[in-house]
Amino acid sequence: MANWLNMGEILRVNAGKFRGKMCLKDAERSFTFEEIDSRVNRLAQGLLDLGLEKGDRVAVFLENSVEICEVYFAAARTGVVVAPINFRLDPETVRYIADDCGARALIAHDEWVPMFDGMKNDLPAIEHYLVVGDECEGWIGYDSLLDDYPDEEPDRIVLPSDPWIQPYTSGTTGRPKGTVRSHESYVAFYLINAADFGFTSQDICLNVMPLCHVNSTFFTLTISYIGGGVVIHPARSFDPLEVLDVIEREGITFISLIPTHYNIILNAPRQQASKYNVSSVRKLLCSSAPVFAECKQAIMEFFPAVELYEAYGSTEAGIVTTLMPWDQMSHLGSIGRESAGTDIIRLLDEEGNEVPIGEVGEIHSRSPMMFTEYHGMPEKTTDSFRGEYFSAGDMGRRDEEGYYHIVDRKDNLIITGGEHVYPSEVEAVVSSHPAVFESAVIGLPHEKWGEAVTAIVVLKEGESVTGDEIISHCADRLATFMKPKDVLFVSMEEIPRTGSGKIIHRLLRERLAQDSAG
Repeated sequence: MANWLNMGEILRVNAGKFRGKMCLKDAERSFTFEEIDSRVNRLAQGLLDLGLEKGDRVAVFLENSVEICEVYFAAARTGVVVAPINFRLDPETVRYIADDCGARALIAHDEWVPMFDGMKNDLPAIEHYLVVGDECEGWIGYDSLLDDYPDEEPDRIVLPSDPWIQPYTSGTTGRPKGTVRSHESYVAFYLINAADFGFTSQDICLNVMPLCHVNSTFFTLTISYIGGGVVIHPARSFDPLEVLDVIEREGITFISLIPTHYNIILNAPRQQASKYNVSSVRKLLCSSAPVFAECKQAIMEFFPAVELYEAYGSTEAGIVTTLMPWDQMSHLGSIGRESAGTDIIRLLDEEGNEVPIGEVGEIHSRSPMMFTEYHGMPEKTTDSFRGEYFSAGDMGRRDEEGYYHIVDRKDNLIITGGEHVYPSEVEAVVSSHPAVFESAVIGLPHEKWGEAVTAIVVLKEGESVTGDEIISHCADRLATFMKPKDVLFVSMEEIPRTGSGKIIHRLLRERLAQDSAG
């Protein structure tokens, strides 16, 4: 049986092949592959000396940084499992995940030390707390740990089938659930992504998405795996002009962003934005939410000769489909199709029957190289589903050419006067108004209709429009029952999102339903 080289092993190879080449870089520091290899060895030795064993969980609560990448690499060399926690979560959810994953150690940036100090009594399984940044009482300094250990690769056997990362789902439908992914499942995706996207060791990735999220562990670490360079940008800061400056200065060739990021870039002051040379960017990925035709065309005009990809997947199943650059304008709204001869998607009705072409069904997907176990289920049971079909709760349809189209999340469906309304269809029309930056459509309780279609709108800077004008804009483009009954204007900060930038419609509904009831 062939063995895969995991991330810890390939780092050693790359340290030899690309000795003086940049591996990881942030705003203040730059490390070569050789330097990162040395730091990872010392971190691995330190973790083992703390008594951590193969299979033990290490919870990570870090902003985008060189250190979080080093923890992933060190885990691959020791057999410990990284449980990254989204730093945008509320303290109670953070506590829940840190407890649920069974971590014996936790690594956090210094700004979050007070939060964890306040919940230590509720986390009895955690024996060691490590801090990145300023050292704090009761915490082991990350840099001090590295200084205390030799640059010597640990003598540990880590199998391809061993677990490596335990990311948690976004929690769009409830509490986050931990999914355990193996080394071989990730490496398979790295090789597939490298082939599908044409990545090489000459690529330089700008990482903006949170490194605690599956998007970054799938794509950014692909670049590290094949010997490319990664420039790390804070996930909590997205100034479009700053990002454009990094692209020009570092010669960035690949970026993964969500539609909101692209909208922010496209709505930056054009006179200032056009000063930056972005011709180095060869490939862009858009994921996590649909990108509308006007936005897609504008992206390709702003980044000359770029190849635009759209990916659909989940934490549990990985990347399921990819819409390739040559299909972008001819198959608008599609998420791509299955490769010939594969069987990774099924569309089923509520009785579990296959739905005909063109009809809407629930998407059940799988990855042929998936190794996933669920954690965080009731009673903390573990449900293994290697090779089994899995539903993330998305609704979709397949057209006659075999291309799949996301309709919406099952839980976002609005039933008004007995008619089914999928919010994404209404959002596409509302967002096409020239004054609208972004929109979310939800159903709010209504005495007559059951639910009233309600549009939550974020306007572009400097723009002004009334709710009646938005509804009028929809009148000739949507069926009467699909038109918003009401329009509410909010700021971007008032829109609840997952770590990957998806709008959490459930929280919007709950919040606004409470406001209307009060």
